[in-house]
Amino acid sequence: MEITNYKSILEAILFASGDPLKIDRIAEAMSITEDEVVQVSDILAAEYNEQLRGFKLIRLGDKLQLCTRTEYFDYVRAILEMKRNAPLSQAAFEVLAVIAYNQPVTKSFVEQVRGVDCSGVIGSLCEKGLIEERGRLDLPGRPLIYGTTDDFLRCFSLRSLSDLPPLPEKEEPQETEQEQDTSDNQ
Repeated sequence: MEITNYKSILEAILFASGDPLKIDRIAEAMSITEDEVVQVSDILAAEYNEQLRGFKLIRLGDKLQLCTRTEYFDYVRAILEMKRNAPLSQAAFEVLAVIAYNQPVTKSFVEQVRGVDCSGVIGSLCEKGLIEERGRLDLPGRPLIYGTTDDFLRCFSLRSLSDLPPLPEKEEPQETEQEQDTSDNQ
């Protein structure tokens, strides 16, 4: 089959789905290899960018999705009369960072790191679809564990969690000159 046909088929599949689809499922449906799906998706993504289309093809780890370009979001929202989501609070960003870098984690772990109750923030992040319940730990009380979602990756323009920026190195406290003089004199 010709590459043009593969591009059309992939475009139709992604358009009809609306949600991210696993590359292996697409390959199976198209009767081609996963590498060929990735090659076709790269070609399509480049064409969409060159032509400044109203949508783009993104890769989220092992999934592909068509989505609206961010510069046209306001127009799409206006026509669909979508309610503007409130921006994330500093607390929400902190909880999201703890979960993203340490997942899967329990609410108590997040609260231990932050030093405050995080029930409301975790509930809000679940409602926004940025985090989700990933099961329960096999410990007394069977606490829920949380992790990030594909929406988290999409919102922060990440292909996978490995694209998160590295955490800053923890600096060792440096002794002052006076403390060094005191320790030298003893």
